[in-house]
Amino acid sequence: MNRYIAEGAGTALLVFMGVGSAVFGLAQIGTLGVALAFAFVLLGLAYAIGPVSGAHVNPAITLGMLVARRIPPVEAGVYIVAQVIGGIVGMALIRLVAAVGGATMQVNGANSYGEKINAGGAFILEVILTFMLVLVFLMVTRRNDVYGFDGLAYGLTLGLVHLIGVPLTGTSVNPARSIGPALFGGTTPLAQVWLFILAPLLGGVLAALAEPYLRTFKDRTPNEPAPEEPAGGGRGEGGNDGQGDGRR
Repeated sequence: MNRYIAEGAGTALLVFMGVGSAVFGLAQIGTLGVALAFAFVLLGLAYAIGPVSGAHVNPAITLGMLVARRIPPVEAGVYIVAQVIGGIVGMALIRLVAAVGGATMQVNGANSYGEKINAGGAFILEVILTFMLVLVFLMVTRRNDVYGFDGLAYGLTLGLVHLIGVPLTGTSVNPARSIGPALFGGTTPLAQVWLFILAPLLGGVLAALAEPYLRTFKDRTPNEPAPEEPAGGGRGEGGNDGQGDGRR
């Protein structure tokens, strides 16, 4: 249960901090500031809840992990439900701060297309950006573990894709990040949110399908050192038939 709570709370914090940086400060901090906000909050979450749940905080990541057979279907389903609920809670907290605190909302925080990019371009963009994010997560992690420098690569990649996507779609790459703001954003965000659900999920699946062809070793990630060879030139104790080469 603590894994599901971590995913829900983590997604709520991701939305509150990341989307909140745009809602309350886009004019002051710009695209770079919003990208850094998403990068920093995910970096913190990766180290805080990564050992608990893997710090997916994103249905596209969870779907990629499911396709890669690193998480059971039932657990993946509960992860996604927790993430969507967390995204809604995160956006509700932003609205609460605006309502109770009298803070000015500069933007509604919802993803959109039509003004700077059409639906087709937005779909392709979101697929590519999500592919990048999920691929990095899959390549630097093993099973559902986040350790060492994994969180750094994961967080910085989220910041990178925001630098590209914020001026065009607001950057989704995460259905849970999009659903919450759309529910509070009115008619147009609700009518367009389908794209920011389907495109990231497709990007996550494509990344999971591509990952085995890019991974050098099946039993370790590229940033892990190779296991040490046993003494004796890597051969087993039983002789020199080449069967016991010392590999794991």
